[in-house]
Amino acid sequence: MREMIKRVLMSSTERQGVTVAGWVRTRRDSKTFSFLEINDGSCLANLQVVADAGIPGYEQVERMLTGASVEITGRLVASVGQGQQWEMQADSIRLIGEVQADYPLQKKGHSLEFLRSLSHLRPRTNLHGAVFRMRSRMSFAVHQFFQERDFTHVHTPILTASDCEGAGEMFRVTTLPPDKAAMDAEDFFGKKAFLTVSGQLEGETFACALSNIYTFGPTFRAENSHTSRHAAEFWMIEPEVAFCDLQGDMDLAEALVKHLVQHALEKSDGDLTVFEKFIDKTLRERLEFVAERPFERVTYTEAVELLLKSGKTFQYPVEYGLNLQSEHERWLTEEYFKKPTTVYNYPKEIKPFYMRLNDDDKTVTAMDLLVPGIGEIVGGSQREERLDVLLENMKRHHLDPQDYWWYVDLRRYGSVPHAGFGMGFERMLMFVTGMANIRDVIPFSRTPGSCDF
Repeated sequence: MREMIKRVLMSSTERQGVTVAGWVRTRRDSKTFSFLEINDGSCLANLQVVADAGIPGYEQVERMLTGASVEITGRLVASVGQGQQWEMQADSIRLIGEVQADYPLQKKGHSLEFLRSLSHLRPRTNLHGAVFRMRSRMSFAVHQFFQERDFTHVHTPILTASDCEGAGEMFRVTTLPPDKAAMDAEDFFGKKAFLTVSGQLEGETFACALSNIYTFGPTFRAENSHTSRHAAEFWMIEPEVAFCDLQGDMDLAEALVKHLVQHALEKSDGDLTVFEKFIDKTLRERLEFVAERPFERVTYTEAVELLLKSGKTFQYPVEYGLNLQSEHERWLTEEYFKKPTTVYNYPKEIKPFYMRLNDDDKTVTAMDLLVPGIGEIVGGSQREERLDVLLENMKRHHLDPQDYWWYVDLRRYGSVPHAGFGMGFERMLMFVTGMANIRDVIPFSRTPGSCDF
């Protein structure tokens, strides 16, 4: 296996016969030697290579333009230059893949909007390389959190016939030609099928057998939204816990957020530096703020009262019975409580059918976890485990219990209190990187009117 530049740069002694492969970031020539900055994506730092004229392959050096791929064998030696501990004295260099003169990622600043049009090349930039390394580390940290707590990872289906949220904003999947689209019985599954908006309902079936489970996979929503926080395809982390109430649900969600933030602080120092420099100078301070402080908890009713008394003019109206908007959520976390905040017990009219009805018959055991800079990052609830109340909820939401017969069965056969939540993975990534647009933390974003690459 080739030596990764990250491993080479961390070496503590001079080494002979090291071979590295990567892409040229820059090259500077003199009469008798060339400096090449090489990066293979394993870390932010480049490896400086000194190639003397006359070594094998040096006749190709003029074709080693920015973006070209190369393989270099040489000796790792202490660097006399500033800002680097090691450099490589090349014994041989080899051009693997040439790059044409119109290579769009030259060494200059590029706008994020421009880079979205080059999603196949943007991982080579410092910023997006850091973003997607962070995405990988956060994915690992999610599994670490749940595995250390004896949760079982469950793969829930991407194709489904049920609408978890009841909003109808789902992508239909069909094999029927357009002139037969209405003939559901002749479709592939004998009924309408969709891309899932959530693995929650299926996850509940496993929680009612294995107690503690989590899902982590892609979800899809056909919501014609062009905001910086919405995408048509995104990833969700969805734990479900049996014998658990709303209090336990909030405890778990807050612990997960703190774990991920702490992991970002401890394992991503070099990449965090990029985000601090180019995206948000206060990022590290904000992450440490969340990692070190307890979360505030407030009921929806109390939150609405605070917003109404704030004297602040909001773009969207504040009124009991309406969903809180991002600007309301950020005011609570950034201006009033000045800490992450969990809002709970929402009016039943604005929440889905599966949430447990409180004794006041007005609110349900729903909770949203809000963080500074983003707003909602987690949404969850205690699920309705009582058969009669669930059936009444479904009736109120104009749902046919027969369409959810297997879900209703869970309440017929050994029902237990249980709770869970969904964390938008990209929302969390936006929080720990400071990136303001969800399109910049997804490798290939899917949004209204855009499905390239």
